Amino acid sequence: MLVPYVLLLALRLAAAAIPTKRFYDTHNYYVLDHDPTNPTGASLNDVILALDVELVEQVGELQDHWIVRQKKSSYSLASRDISDPVLSTFEALKREAASPMGTRAEDSHLARRVVSSVNYLSLQTLRRRVKRAPPPVTPATDTSAVGVATRFHIQDPLFPKQWHLVNEEFPQHTMNITGVWEMGLTGKGVISSLVDDGLDYTSEDLSTNFDAADSYDFNDHEMLPTPKNFDDHHGTRCAGQIAAEKNTVCGIGIAYESKVAGVRILSGPITDADEAAALNYGFQNVSIYSCSWGPPDNGQSMEGPNYLIQKAVVNGINHGRGGKGSIFVFASGNGAAHGDQCNFDGYTNSIYSVTVSAVDYKGLHPYYSEPCAANMIVAYSSGSGHQIVTTDKGKNVCSNSHGGTSAAAPNAVGVFALALEARPDLTWRDVQHLCVETAVVISKDDPDWEVTASGRKYSYKYGYGVLDGYRYVKAAQDWKLVKPQAWVQTKTIQLNNGTFGTDRNYSGGELIPPAGLESKMTITRELLEQNNFEKLEHINVRVWIDHPLRGAVEVEIISPHGVKSILGGARPADSNGDGYPGWMFMSVKHWGEDPIGDWTLKVKDQNTPGTNGTFLGWNMILWGSSIDPAQATKWEVPIVTDVLPPAEIPVRPIIGGAPTPTTTKQHPKPTANLPGDHGDATGENTKPAFTTVLQDVTQPSTTSTEPATITGSPDLGWFSDMSSLVTGQKWFFVALGAVSLFGIGVGIFFWRQRVANASKYTPLADNNGVSMTALGTAMSGPRTTRELYDAFGEVSDDDDDDETTALRQPAARSLGFHSGFLDDDEPSTAAGLTPKYRDEPDKSHHSESEATLKVSEAVTTADIPSPTESGDGSWEHASRE
Repeated sequence: MLVPYVLLLALRLAAAAIPTKRFYDTHNYYVLDHDPTNPTGASLNDVILALDVELVEQVGELQDHWIVRQKKSSYSLASRDISDPVLSTFEALKREAASPMGTRAEDSHLARRVVSSVNYLSLQTLRRRVKRAPPPVTPATDTSAVGVATRFHIQDPLFPKQWHLVNEEFPQHTMNITGVWEMGLTGKGVISSLVDDGLDYTSEDLSTNFDAADSYDFNDHEMLPTPKNFDDHHGTRCAGQIAAEKNTVCGIGIAYESKVAGVRILSGPITDADEAAALNYGFQNVSIYSCSWGPPDNGQSMEGPNYLIQKAVVNGINHGRGGKGSIFVFASGNGAAHGDQCNFDGYTNSIYSVTVSAVDYKGLHPYYSEPCAANMIVAYSSGSGHQIVTTDKGKNVCSNSHGGTSAAAPNAVGVFALALEARPDLTWRDVQHLCVETAVVISKDDPDWEVTASGRKYSYKYGYGVLDGYRYVKAAQDWKLVKPQAWVQTKTIQLNNGTFGTDRNYSGGELIPPAGLESKMTITRELLEQNNFEKLEHINVRVWIDHPLRGAVEVEIISPHGVKSILGGARPADSNGDGYPGWMFMSVKHWGEDPIGDWTLKVKDQNTPGTNGTFLGWNMILWGSSIDPAQATKWEVPIVTDVLPPAEIPVRPIIGGAPTPTTTKQHPKPTANLPGDHGDATGENTKPAFTTVLQDVTQPSTTSTEPATITGSPDLGWFSDMSSLVTGQKWFFVALGAVSLFGIGVGIFFWRQRVANASKYTPLADNNGVSMTALGTAMSGPRTTRELYDAFGEVSDDDDDDETTALRQPAARSLGFHSGFLDDDEPSTAAGLTPKYRDEPDKSHHSESEATLKVSEAVTTADIPSPTESGDGSWEHASRE
């Protein structure tokens, strides 16, 4: 054994120490959840012997969760056999334990003991999380803040450009923290952890405030989170926003005397076990985890944290900071330009996350910032030509081009650090309550704002408003701590015996008609009292929907008071055919609302022919505060959550949890899906986030009287133009006939021309024959429509379907951007000097002809796999370099 069983106690005591280095090339790693309290179960040592594995260490701070490993055989390395020996051994033990008469009584007895003591066994595979950062943008223009710098003795040379701290052009649009500094609060004693791509602790702007004890590199399993890759500057920039020192380098952080730790996970593939450990790393010392990453923001992905990662987050909530709970801050995502929404990201729509979207220096909504009902607040970031100025990687290097929602999140972290200095006893839920209570409504005329049942205004784009540092900290000083958490899990409604099993197959359910399908459930006062439930905060809604075109589905829920939460809008880019296999949505829009009464869920789609969907079932979880704090209990993550109907008691053991990745994953950089004018485009405050918002305000919602009722009247709020298309079929068929006749005529013309031309030429002899594809090109194979359009300098439809090239936009082609133009490789400056490099085309080396050539050489859409997730719901595949 790697670690003898007699040293188990010592291993437990050292579990929070330095993690052991991994050797994924030669060993397979697993997570084993062992139940030591089972009187009839096997000991951990017996389980390890039965599975023929080595004990490595505990999984971060998760008690009784162990990392074990087995050396890869030479056969498996050579043949790439997909079967796993450890999981196969455990399956055999399960069969032996279930057999009424085993091969030997002794073997059967051991198998039953081992199986009954193992709650969870999962093969660990490497995955890469995605940074949420903006593409290269034009450096910010200078602004003046001499008065503030003089008052606080600030000598940082780029402070005048930090408009998010002092905005002279639009004074009301700042993080509003100078008044907090005047109160003597600067973040002292508070540690924030940047879970990112590393942190440059050698920077003169961060070295004094760097917390090495709570830092670690989970990509390379080393002590310090050194940013090694050329584009590993994201975590350093975010850290500078929070804790850049008051000195003579770059700018200043919001909480400039707080500490920052670095936990490196974004610079390579990572397993669930390591990600779980990362989110708990140093969780007794660290107060806030800043997370500006997640699934790809491409309008296609629908992914969330695995069971093990969920368990780590809940472990931080229940036990972090001495029981007050770790504070997780997540950027909402930069995919709004692609139709993405943060409710399709299981990190940002978690009740444990403070989800932060962005507004620009004018207080406008940047069109990259993702809307959804899980958005809690907004903070300032790039847009309208202004970006975030902060620290960069290097000893004395600065960045004037940071932005995106990934810059909004650490601005919020800085404010929370100031508040925790003032009130260290704030729990994770107090931090969220203060967000709701103190957020400031901006762009008041934006039609996306709605008045909720509690009287507050809410917007899918802005949440409850922009985070105001001074208001937040002042409110925190006198804040009465909230009661412990309570929750209510409803029974699951199944429509027409809808089921979804572990085989991932749907059956039953109600067909979704043109007007949509409604289902209702009732929350009673007795149900709330039985669950010790007093006041509402978050709601979760889990749905099972079978649909061949997931992006066509729209889901909304209407409260007893007529407040509607659009949980998921249509996403045109999402062509996945797996539907919604128990996907969990979240809304904060009903915060403070009385939940007693009928809740109505409505499911609709776009009525596309041949893409009929089926609604199978749903349930809810209401989260809030308890009536009696003495009766409060802590939530524990169930193993199986997505089957329909849900199991009353989780079946043990379950291999892999729900869901478990089965392949190594490699995720693209978030900039691969962001618009080119991400930092320059002017924001807006005139558009609702979803097309139904104006309809919601003017028309009351109606609910059915049955658990599931099909309504026959059309809903003009959901793509009303589709109904007018149906009523106007006559003109369609007339036009179709005309087009057909035209096509026939063109065909006859070209056929006659071909016959005429063929008679003018004598064919070459066979030994001199030359194929047409060899004339003027070295490319083999048939020419595509893209090549035909390139010949005339036009953009073909094939380009629009090509999700793998950065040359999709016509403007980008004319400028001749190189293939890495969307990489997260932004210009940096040394203390305000000119950039050392810029990720822009060199006009001396790139011409329009070269740009056209790049387009013609690009792969065709026939070569590109369908942009949908794999059957196991996992993200894009990765390869280990």
